[in-house]
Amino acid sequence: MKARFAISLAAGCLVLGTGIGWAAKVAGPGIEALRSQPPKEAAAKALAAAETLAGKGSWELISVGRVHYLGGDKAHGQAIFDRVTGGSPEGSDWQRIGEVYAAAGENTRAEECFQKMMAMSPKDDTGQSEVGAWYIRNGQREKGEELLGRAISRNPTDVWHYVRAAEAYLGVPEGR
Repeated sequence: MKARFAISLAAGCLVLGTGIGWAAKVAGPGIEALRSQPPKEAAAKALAAAETLAGKGSWELISVGRVHYLGGDKAHGQAIFDRVTGGSPEGSDWQRIGEVYAAAGENTRAEECFQKMMAMSPKDDTGQSEVGAWYIRNGQREKGEELLGRAISRNPTDVWHYVRAAEAYLGVPEGR
């Protein structure tokens, strides 16, 4: 009886200890690990925690990659994008990565991603309106209006299609 109790107690402690260890890893370092650190060190710690917490979430990983890419560590950001697109990316993954390239001023790379998004998600009217607005902002009004036209035809009561169009015509950066 004592042996059974000892084994049960040991197993319970093992499970509890593993759970506590896992929770500590998942929770991230907390603000104290970032507070009063030089900005680059604080950012590096925050990004390391964010990447761990992102797990396999493509949108989360792309967001982490975006900060790396636009924050000056393009190689790390690109490695994250490659990890996401090396699996089974969705059209929205390509769009989000394209938006990072667009923000970096890498319009050829952005357009390649946008084309992949539209090929994978031809009925995504939200994506079409956002990419259409991007084309207009970048001097390709005819292409942009074609995509906006498709989006508005598919969903004529979506206020965001018209907001994206107005932003593009006025040169206002896309709002989110």
